[in-house]
Amino acid sequence: MQQPVQIGITGGIGSGKSLICRIFHVLGVPVYDADSQAKKLMTTDGILIHQIKKEFGSLSYDDKGELNREWLGKTVFNQPDKLARLNALVHPRVAADYNQWIVTQSGAKYCLKEAALLFEAGSFQWLDKIIVVAAPDALRIKRVLQRDAHRSKEDLERIIQNQMPQEEKMSKADYIIKNDESELVVPQVLKLHEWFNSMK
Repeated sequence: MQQPVQIGITGGIGSGKSLICRIFHVLGVPVYDADSQAKKLMTTDGILIHQIKKEFGSLSYDDKGELNREWLGKTVFNQPDKLARLNALVHPRVAADYNQWIVTQSGAKYCLKEAALLFEAGSFQWLDKIIVVAAPDALRIKRVLQRDAHRSKEDLERIIQNQMPQEEKMSKADYIIKNDESELVVPQVLKLHEWFNSMK
């Protein structure tokens, strides 16, 4: 069986990439959510659990073996070197998990890999095409504040500062979906869906 065309989809926090992926999913496109899988692997992947405990200490997990997200988040938040070390442990395990998943998708014409840090992690290099979902910073902040009660405007501004600038992501993209409320996203997705199905 032929391997499907592999499309990466990324965008900054609040850009709406998860919404776009849900539309593709409704169209029958397999979607690998790298961020959700990363969270899952941090509590199920024995190799990764061992690495995190070794790097950040036993407090990284509670007595039940669950990841102590609040403690770990405070440990790496505002400390780029520690965040980089955590990402360096997590990203290779997610890449291995994705490679196992893609083998099971041989019946699909194309599939999506959704990841917030697609460029930063370097995983874009092994994908055929890249979509960037774009929206202005102010709109992105407004969306996340409405969605996540635990976040503050300052938190979000800091997260945006730590992510690759949207303009840089757009310059690296093969396709851009504008989710800035100036045009409908469904027709943009349908157009890409038609293109991707005609590839190869």
